[in-house]
Amino acid sequence: MKDSFWTRLRKNSWSLFNPTKQEQEEVYSYPVQGSVSYGGPPGRARFSKGNDRSIVNSVYNRIAMDVATLNINQVKLDEEGRFESVVDSPLNTCLTLEANIDQTGRAFIQDIVMSLLDEGAVAVVPVDTSVSPNKVDGYKIYSMRVAKIQEWAPESVKVRLYNDRTGKFEEIWCPKKNIAIIENPLYSVVNEPNSTLQRLIRKLNLLDVIDEQSSANKLDMIIQLPFTIKSQSRQDIADARRKQITEQLADSKYGIAYIDSTEKITQLNRPIENNLLTQIEYLTKMLYGQLGLTPEIMDGSANEQAMLNYNNRTIEPIIASIVDEMKRKFLTKTARAQRNTIMSFRDPFRLVPVNNIAEIADKFTRNEIMSSNEIRQVIGMPPSKDPEADELRNKNLSKPNGEADIPRGDAMNDVSSNADGQKDVSYE
Repeated sequence: MKDSFWTRLRKNSWSLFNPTKQEQEEVYSYPVQGSVSYGGPPGRARFSKGNDRSIVNSVYNRIAMDVATLNINQVKLDEEGRFESVVDSPLNTCLTLEANIDQTGRAFIQDIVMSLLDEGAVAVVPVDTSVSPNKVDGYKIYSMRVAKIQEWAPESVKVRLYNDRTGKFEEIWCPKKNIAIIENPLYSVVNEPNSTLQRLIRKLNLLDVIDEQSSANKLDMIIQLPFTIKSQSRQDIADARRKQITEQLADSKYGIAYIDSTEKITQLNRPIENNLLTQIEYLTKMLYGQLGLTPEIMDGSANEQAMLNYNNRTIEPIIASIVDEMKRKFLTKTARAQRNTIMSFRDPFRLVPVNNIAEIADKFTRNEIMSSNEIRQVIGMPPSKDPEADELRNKNLSKPNGEADIPRGDAMNDVSSNADGQKDVSYE
């Protein structure tokens, strides 16, 4: 049976989980481990600090999904520093197609952002490389994974990384120069102990406790007895009466009990009011403002101006921190000197309504910004085989050489004059 891609890759590449004997003696220490299995994807981001049980979960997921819609590529620039072409490299494959055996490129970026927002800082660790990063600076990256940072040292960090060979999470010390350490640009708003988001989480947890208490199996009623309860003997009588009514309700099939005609029961229909809900609404509004979010963005009904503000204030700082750190750690000085870099691209037509596509297509082709085939690709149509569809020129004007365009049909037209001086059009 022919070996799979990952089997061939691991036979011919260096792996963080399979260092050389010398590296293992110097840096790494691995216990003997067996393989394990999970009920779900083990590489999926797991929230900490109770974030998975609050509104924070939906906010993190929304931001991570929007960041993952951007395309991150390793590209080559021209002499003016402008985008020229996409570089076909293993690193670019990790960012666009397959980051590791469990995640696609898009799922990998989403995992980075969700872990980044939850932890405040996250590590992107190259797992399978062409040679050991500890020996040379230039190496090819075949797979990467997101790791949680456990401890910090001056030149290295301890990360908790999933080993897809044994199926277990392992704690490994990695040099900072070999991994991308991405910090959350919104740390003061999201991750600081007294930040707006953390205060909101504490308030939401308190609200959850109150909701659990109000929804518990309790009657919440007060029994008024026909005598004053000031002495200890009267209190004992009242406790005995309360216990008797409780036992009647507990032992009754339909929850029915009886009281004396002189006794009175007052039912508490709601708990004592507080301003907790008002504080939560205030903190939620403040958090949305600091993150550039609106309720319309969360439910998908935001207008173009709101989305532009959200992309500039929230999405752009996060994607810039990811791209800049990968550019700094995963591209050597020689590669950067050769005008190689990592860039992110946004589809400008993603938020454009269908009824505006025709007008935009006309302006872009008329002003020689996009060709006809590029416009067709945007709207999901296959490219035309007509050579002129790939030309970047205004179709409303004559060709640059001054010759008028010849009418085109299914084949080339042959225009000739007959004896009467009239032009006959024949098709080959």
